[in-house]
Amino acid sequence: MAAATNQYRELNDAADFDSIASADGYVSIAGFGSLLSERSARSTFPNLQNFRVAVLRGFRRVFAHTAPIFFERGIARMETKEISSLSVEPCPGEFIIVTVFEIHQSEVSAFIERENEFRFLVVVPEDLYGKPFSHPSVVCSRYSDEEYRLVRCKGNEEIFFQRYGRYNIDKIWQDDILPCRLYLRHW
Repeated sequence: MAAATNQYRELNDAADFDSIASADGYVSIAGFGSLLSERSARSTFPNLQNFRVAVLRGFRRVFAHTAPIFFERGIARMETKEISSLSVEPCPGEFIIVTVFEIHQSEVSAFIERENEFRFLVVVPEDLYGKPFSHPSVVCSRYSDEEYRLVRCKGNEEIFFQRYGRYNIDKIWQDDILPCRLYLRHW
């Protein structure tokens, strides 16, 4: 997977997002989970613009990461390993349906906080007829635990503990977990 990830430019902080902002200060987001729902997207980004459906080539959906919000809300089921939220990962030859919408640059920090466990990759979605969009978007992609701890936690185990460790989670990205049942209502 690392080789496939290298073909996409990664954004690590709010300043990096400036490089793909439009002239009027908007950043395109490619949503694939709860952000497929305009209602859900607007609950986080009430001022989003231009919500539409698109195709993202070279990716697939995976339920492979532990989501702390499920523990915060008391809906995670550790005994059955139903603790996963949806993510995507590069996968040549595959494609997924996404939504694309714009948020103002002033909302990027909130986006990064909401999607903190992900790698932010620059992608170019297509419309439903296969025409590439004229402006790139950001998609939240699978990370690795090692990179997450180094980049997002800045090597500080206390930050990791506050986000995950307090729920007895020592590994975020796993291949042996199942989707949180309540999360599946978006599907």
